[in-house]
Amino acid sequence: MPLLRINATNNGPRLHGADRPLMPTLAHAANGDGPVIIMVHGYKFAPGSADNCPHDHILSMREDHDCPKALSWPRALGFGTANADEGLGLAFGWSARGSVWQAYARAEEAGADLAQVIAALRRLAPHRPIHALAHSMGARVVLSALRRLPGHSVNRVILLAGAEYQTHANEALNSPAGQSAEVINITSRENDFYDFLLERLISPPVRGDLTIGAHLSQRPNALTLQLDDPVTLRALAWHGFRIDPPQRRVCHWSAYLRPGVFDLYRALLRAPQRHPLAQLRPLLPDQPAPRWSRLFAWPALPHSLPLTGKAPS
Repeated sequence: MPLLRINATNNGPRLHGADRPLMPTLAHAANGDGPVIIMVHGYKFAPGSADNCPHDHILSMREDHDCPKALSWPRALGFGTANADEGLGLAFGWSARGSVWQAYARAEEAGADLAQVIAALRRLAPHRPIHALAHSMGARVVLSALRRLPGHSVNRVILLAGAEYQTHANEALNSPAGQSAEVINITSRENDFYDFLLERLISPPVRGDLTIGAHLSQRPNALTLQLDDPVTLRALAWHGFRIDPPQRRVCHWSAYLRPGVFDLYRALLRAPQRHPLAQLRPLLPDQPAPRWSRLFAWPALPHSLPLTGKAPS
């Protein structure tokens, strides 16, 4: 069973598209070896929606989708290969439709359901590493789950363009589960507009608070990796991860659509022992680029322009 589909509902976590109880299926899926990788979508998806179901989009195994944004996360992370050690992919859906305010509130609630699932997995399969990959408001779901869990519940978390405030993220990282997990915060100045929009629409928990798109607080078990930073991209390429440079000034989906990014995420989640945070940290700039530095950057001038004299007519 390479992929298990579970949704947050008003009645707790439930299997997607099935009436049978969750726990027997989860217990069966927990048998075996290999990592458990939880995948959580962001805003605008809703399980069962005719046009916006995540299980028919980025959380599906489909390779024939018409939407250019519908890259299969499970396949990109190495599921569906029929390898005995490929592990278990867990596609976690939640109702992220409606207004930004409604979705933001439901993300917190969905985190409680995800925490139940993770606690059950840890109880059923204590020998298996449990990782998570989440985009946008899905980061809030995962961080909300961490706050509710005991230590050593989750091994490694990758947050893609996370739509959450730093204060809430720090609360999660200060929890027992957050202190024992490794958290990699994937950012890009391409997402500045969306970070700014969230800060204008959702009241911050603390005056002047910013989203984690700016950075995460410095701590041994967390780092911020800015994917549009040339120094970072060169360092990753030197280590064998060639990621295409960004093509747009504004993009909310670049963190999972950019060619090469899933080679990095797959390695970070499937072979964390070969890619420890202590090895990655020295490769990265001490400070991220400031907000708007991409959107309002001056266009590069051609190198062939003369520095002095009259231009030819």
